Amino acid sequence: MNRHLLFAALDAAERGWAVLPLRPGDKRPALHGEDVCPGIGDCAGGHRKWEERATIDPDRIRRAWGDLPFNVGIATGPSDLVVVDLDMPKRKSSTDTPNGVTTFTALCERAGQAVPTTRAVRTASGGVHLYFTAPPGVRLGNTAGRLGKRIDTRAWGGYVVAPGSLTPTGAYAVLNDAPPAPLPDWLRDRLTARQASRALMAAPSAVRASRYAAAALNAETASVRQAPEGERNATLLRAARALGRFIAWGDLPREQVEEALQWAGEQAGLSPRSCEATIRSGLNWSIARNGQRRAA
Repeated sequence: MNRHLLFAALDAAERGWAVLPLRPGDKRPALHGEDVCPGIGDCAGGHRKWEERATIDPDRIRRAWGDLPFNVGIATGPSDLVVVDLDMPKRKSSTDTPNGVTTFTALCERAGQAVPTTRAVRTASGGVHLYFTAPPGVRLGNTAGRLGKRIDTRAWGGYVVAPGSLTPTGAYAVLNDAPPAPLPDWLRDRLTARQASRALMAAPSAVRASRYAAAALNAETASVRQAPEGERNATLLRAARALGRFIAWGDLPREQVEEALQWAGEQAGLSPRSCEATIRSGLNWSIARNGQRRAA
C-alpha cells in the first residue's frame, strides 16, 4: 500500500504538480494545523498551511510516504491547474436527479461548445475530475455551483485527491491519461466574468450607494484580498462588521456586500464555505447594532 501511494505521489510530482499527504483512507490533509504547529522544519519561520507546504521534491515525498499509507492530494493553485469537479447526487436524491457530468454536458451544449477532451479522473463516489492548465495572468479561486448544480472548481486555495488514493467508498482512478488541456476560453470567461462583476460592484451607477459607502466597500474588499495568511478570516470578519452598518442604513444592498466580500475572501485563499459563514456572522452582528444611522 505504501509503495502504491508513494508511486502515485511521485507520478504527480513528475508532472509538476505539488502534492500533500492526506489522511490514510480519507480526503482530509494529514498536515498539522496552526493550533498545534511545532514551529520547526517548514514552519520554523511561522506556521505554513498545506498549500504552501505542498511539494514536488521527490526526497520530501519519499520521506512523507515512507511509513504510513497516506492518500495523495494535489494542490491545484501551485500546480497551475484548474480542476472541474463533476459530482454525483447525494444518495437520498431522486433517481432522475442529474449528475455533474450531465449538467456539464448541457452547459457545453448551451454554450455551443464540445465537451473538452482532457485528463479525467473518476472519483471515489463515481464523479469525474476534469484537469485543465490554468489560464495565464488570471488567479482563479475555488467555486461551488457557480457553473451549475453539482459542478465545483478547484484552483488557488483548493486541492483534489489524486488517482491511486483509496477511501471507504472507493478508489480514485484515471479515466483519460491525456495531458491537461488549457482551460477553454469560454469556461475562463464564465469564471472571470463573475469575479470582475464582484470587483466593480461599488460603481455608483449600479447601486444606490453614497460615495462614502462605495469607497468603504472598495477599501474593505481590498484589505481582505491583501490580508496575510493567519489573518485572513479575522480581516474578513472585521470587514463584514464594518460594512454591515451601510446595509442597516440603506446605503448598500446586502447581496452586493455579500458578493463583494465572498469574492475577496476566495481571492485571499479562504474556502467558499468558510467565507459564507464568516460574512454572515459579521453582517448579522453589525446590522443588529446599527439599526439607525447616528447623527453627525
